[in-house]
Amino acid sequence: MSRYYDLILGLIPVALGGITTLLATIGVSLTAAVPIAAAVAAGLIGHGVLVNAPIDGTESAVPPANAAD
Repeated sequence: MSRYYDLILGLIPVALGGITTLLATIGVSLTAAVPIAAAVAAGLIGHGVLVNAPIDGTESAVPPANAAD
């Protein structure tokens, strides 16, 4: 699973720089290209944290309802 998170961490700056450069090259203003690229990077972060959460397979994120306090 660490390879997935390494890929996400590598794609964040690629998305910010690459998409901004690509959009600016095709004629989109820089003030519009940067937020669009940042939204893609935020989507990558969101996917890594929320969709494919980094939790251990043996632990539960939510304790059982009958757990003693």
